[in-house]
Amino acid sequence: MSETELEEGLVAASARFDRALARLETSTRELSGRLSRLQRIEVDTQRLVHERARLATELDKTSARAKRLDDSAHEVSRRLVEAMETVRSVLQKAE
Repeated sequence: MSETELEEGLVAASARFDRALARLETSTRELSGRLSRLQRIEVDTQRLVHERARLATELDKTSARAKRLDDSAHEVSRRLVEAMETVRSVLQKAE
């Protein structure tokens, strides 16, 4: 093999090596971008999970309060009916 052929082979190998390095750098940048997006998605997901838990707790508290109010309204209604019946009974006796 002549010196010229060796130089041409070395130049060609060097060019292939440079192209391989360029592809590796591109892949590394793309992977880094994907990892950054994945981390943002994970942070957003965690935030949504915490928000959902907070809202579920708030909903439970609100539902319990609504039930207490409903029970109270039912009790008030029952007492009003009893009071009206008592008044009606007193009025009938007074006649």
